[in-house]
Amino acid sequence: MLKQAKILFVKDKLELLARVPLFNNLPAQDLQQLVSSLQTCQLEAGAVLFREGEQGEAFYVVQAGQIEIIKALGTPYELVLARRLPGEFVGEMSLLAPGGLRTASVRATTRTTLWRMTRGEFNTLLHLQPMIAYKMVHVLADRLNEAHNLSISELQEKNQQLTMAYEELKSAQAQIIEKERLEKELQVAYDIQMSVLPRSLPALPGYDFGARLVPARSVGGDFYDFVALGRDRMAISIGDVTDKGIPAAIFMAQVHALLRAETSKSASPRQVLRNANRHLLDMNARGLFATVLFGILHAHTGEFTYARAGHDLPILASASGQVTLAPKDIGQPLGILDNPQLDEQVLKIPKNGALLLYTDGITDGRSPKGEAFGLARLKAMLGHITGLPAQHACNEMLDKLISFQGSAPQEDDVTLVVIRSKNTGI
Repeated sequence: MLKQAKILFVKDKLELLARVPLFNNLPAQDLQQLVSSLQTCQLEAGAVLFREGEQGEAFYVVQAGQIEIIKALGTPYELVLARRLPGEFVGEMSLLAPGGLRTASVRATTRTTLWRMTRGEFNTLLHLQPMIAYKMVHVLADRLNEAHNLSISELQEKNQQLTMAYEELKSAQAQIIEKERLEKELQVAYDIQMSVLPRSLPALPGYDFGARLVPARSVGGDFYDFVALGRDRMAISIGDVTDKGIPAAIFMAQVHALLRAETSKSASPRQVLRNANRHLLDMNARGLFATVLFGILHAHTGEFTYARAGHDLPILASASGQVTLAPKDIGQPLGILDNPQLDEQVLKIPKNGALLLYTDGITDGRSPKGEAFGLARLKAMLGHITGLPAQHACNEMLDKLISFQGSAPQEDDVTLVVIRSKNTGI
């Protein structure tokens, strides 16, 4: 039985070897000799048969399983060149090329069985059957052609990738250039917007003025203004456009210019706002609107006569720090209605007291936890800093807001105007 099993095994091995293209034309006697001389080796999946650069003393024929040919094995540049299936051979280059070094590494991708032929066995076979060398040359030529086509394909793919990378780079560069252009334009817009605001604080006997404006973006929709009306009167305005960025800045400039133009024409704050509103309705294609407070300070009486178009209420502070909110009536923004209702009031700034005008960017400012700065906090702060010079008071309030906001973003423009009475008023 054992002898019979051995005969069957040899017969199966002979049939397998006869199906290998490299050996299928060998005479039966030579095949029989190969069967008896060839060694069989097995590799588990992932096992390396040999490595690139090693000395080669044998070549292999795949009997079962699959192997892969690899360059730069175990490096970041590892590349699988080809795979070999049953009937294909590998390792012949080290037997044919001068030096006998392996030109690539071989690794099993599945459990694999191979026949191993030593250099001496290979040379003996070539001596007996020179046509095998001819077959090998054919196979090597096919492999070379395959490698050539693969290289061309990879080069084409690399060229496509490089082309795409180049186009992406050009696009990124164009975006950078466009971003730089927009930043320059925004800087110009900011400079223009700041030039619209008073370049210096006004002088009026018995009064001290302070002002700060911090846009939420590069440019914004808040504004303030001072216009001298003779020696003892000062027109003061503050406004907030309901938008941010460039559209708000353009609309703000329109409102500011109209108020300036109407200040010298009209006798009352009410009429100034009504005339400005009429012009805004004719040029307001985007449907923006603005809250505005426009008033006239009379130095000799300490009275501040104003009209309010939907703007935040002024806050009065006495010399002792007592704070009160101005009376409130209906006031509707400019730029929406043909005949908006306006809140008209007269305030008297207490002796050594102060009047605060502001936009809702300060009261709506949020902490990192989402808490609003709020009107109550603003009033309390004003009561503590009434005795400071007006500009110092503005700076102090803004610093407190920035500290309150912490890492939270500034969501709206912030504007502060402080009018401090030094010797006049009641």
